Amino acid sequence: MNYAQTLDFLYSKLPMFTRVGASAFKKDLTNTIIFCEALDNPQHKFKSIHVAGTNGKGSTSHMLAAVLQAQGYKTGLYTSPHLKDFRERIRINGKMISKAEVVSFVKNQQSLIEKVEPSFFEVTVALAFDHFAKHQVDIAIIEVGLGGRLDSTNIIQPEISVITNISLDHTNMLGNTIEEIAGEKAGIIKKQTPVVIGETQEKSAQVFISKADEMKAPIIFADNVLSAKDFKIKNSKLSLSVYENDQIKYKNLISDLTGIYQHKNILTVLETIEVLNGNTNFKVSVQNVFNGLKQVKKLTGLQGRWQILGKNPLIICDTGHNEAGIAEVIKNINQTKFEKLHIVFGMVKDKDISKVLSIMPKNATYYFCKPDLERALDAAELMEQASPLNLIGEKYNSVIEAKETAVKSASPNDLVFIGGSTFVVAEAI
Repeated sequence: MNYAQTLDFLYSKLPMFTRVGASAFKKDLTNTIIFCEALDNPQHKFKSIHVAGTNGKGSTSHMLAAVLQAQGYKTGLYTSPHLKDFRERIRINGKMISKAEVVSFVKNQQSLIEKVEPSFFEVTVALAFDHFAKHQVDIAIIEVGLGGRLDSTNIIQPEISVITNISLDHTNMLGNTIEEIAGEKAGIIKKQTPVVIGETQEKSAQVFISKADEMKAPIIFADNVLSAKDFKIKNSKLSLSVYENDQIKYKNLISDLTGIYQHKNILTVLETIEVLNGNTNFKVSVQNVFNGLKQVKKLTGLQGRWQILGKNPLIICDTGHNEAGIAEVIKNINQTKFEKLHIVFGMVKDKDISKVLSIMPKNATYYFCKPDLERALDAAELMEQASPLNLIGEKYNSVIEAKETAVKSASPNDLVFIGGSTFVVAEAI
């Protein structure tokens, strides 16, 4: 098989959450354990940091990788889903796994794949672990795919577990309450392994504290220790200062991720680095925290986080795709100068569509669209659900048609925002 045929095999032959949703989510770790045992347990051959959470785990993972790269560590990064290229999921020092290595892995493991019958995600996780072990990374940042306790990534023994925040998402698989979802995310907390919680939330905090006590794991809430002030966005950079107990710790920290919501993720990253420095053999200097955070996109290839795609009109996309994520996006929209707002919008069926639509801006022209996958909600249906909420617009046959129409309709001082789903953003980019 060549690379295209290999991807076709992975996408079409294996259950894939991106494509079909909940039916592809395996409720235990058996397949991953069997698969990785056949590969001589590569997950035990490198150090790691495990990152879970409802929102922000992707940005947090990329920021951690950038800071560790800036310090000179050979850094693996496993994230999901990808936007344009499957290989975005598996990187070392920002460089994607080669096509040849993907082909070789699938070819060599084809009989194992046929025997074990894993999901797409289970194979991808095994490929990532194998890749990081073979290339002898110093440390890998491993982002949870979905949940935590039963996620395929949850066979590692990390240096630190990180949980960004909790909100209602994937309720059909993870639970219908914040406490239930927190319980699933808390499943990544390991025995006597420090855990950093990004945001203190009333309903989830005690779940994490109880699990940490059970596992005898030191626990720290980043926002109880650190605070961010003096936000400014200038020249496509976010500037802020970080305080610890009212004493300045990082003055004028610069990030190339300009979403205002990123300050929460930055505090999570800074506290994780603090714990890493204090509890492991890894040491990161203050200077390299600055160096890493100001060039995350360059160092790791991160895309789709309040990303500017064009100017005059200003075109911005963001992968926020649940109520909490969209709420943060809307804060950003409200702080952006524009004359008229155009929103290119699509969603997948298994999100809480009514709650997301209920908080969307009403002072906008909507361009409803359907990303090209089975899980996507039909554009006509989305428009129908949006109409009673005074979200007015037209439906389009594709993301590209919706985007092109929005850009043509916009004046130079308007804002065209593209989002609602990671897959809408992927096609727009």
